[in-house]
Amino acid sequence: MTSDLAAQSVLVVDDDEGVALTFSRMLRLQGYRVETATNPEMGLALATAHTPDAIILDLRMPIFGGLEFLRRLRSLKTDRPTSVTIVTGDYFIEEEIAAEIKELGAQVSFKPLWIDDLVVLVRAMLDSAPPPVSACA
Repeated sequence: MTSDLAAQSVLVVDDDEGVALTFSRMLRLQGYRVETATNPEMGLALATAHTPDAIILDLRMPIFGGLEFLRRLRSLKTDRPTSVTIVTGDYFIEEEIAAEIKELGAQVSFKPLWIDDLVVLVRAMLDSAPPPVSACA
């Protein structure tokens, strides 16, 4: 990843428009290019068209959730892997789901994410390559 923030892009996918807009504003204030999607289908279309450097993804969404989004994203042929963090308001995640998220090369973060938490999270995502993906369903 490049160290030039202007060249670093983040896609926020969350069905809660308020969360998507808040995350977007916070990250834009830090100098990132940000796109938002309020449903997973739109998010996949944006991820396919623009290959963002990082994706912040809600776990629970209508149509299909963040885990299915991640499965579909990882099945796409891209020039480079994208760092993904799944965010959730759940108190805990079942072991099987957490294991699959990890296997698909993503991490989990729990809401609420304050501005400092979000900035640290995105910086860490952009500073490190995503782990190797062992299963692309």
